[in-house]
Amino acid sequence: MLIFLSLAFIPSCSKGGDDNDGGGSSNIDCSAVAKAFSADVNPLIQTFCNQAGCHATGSTNGPGPLTNYAQVSAAKDLIRGAVSAGRMPQNTTLSTTQKNTIICWIDSGAPNN
Repeated sequence: MLIFLSLAFIPSCSKGGDDNDGGGSSNIDCSAVAKAFSADVNPLIQTFCNQAGCHATGSTNGPGPLTNYAQVSAAKDLIRGAVSAGRMPQNTTLSTTQKNTIICWIDSGAPNN
């Protein structure tokens, strides 16, 4: 019986669980987060994502290229999940502030501002 109970709790401790909020980001207070696409989000995308071998022009990785608002907006759900879970960007780690900027922009409707 003890073995059965132990096995029942193991999946709840795994990192690869099916978090619907993408890594616990549902507790972000977006009211104090800068979230303008042109001033806050796009510079992060262009610096960390729009690189050769990642999401530059011609990319077939994930959602493809992320070089402009239309492409970033179209991929917003994939971007949110990957950023929230820490899977992207692959070559570096975003700070909490940088993650929150992207997540809050998406959660606010991903406006072209």
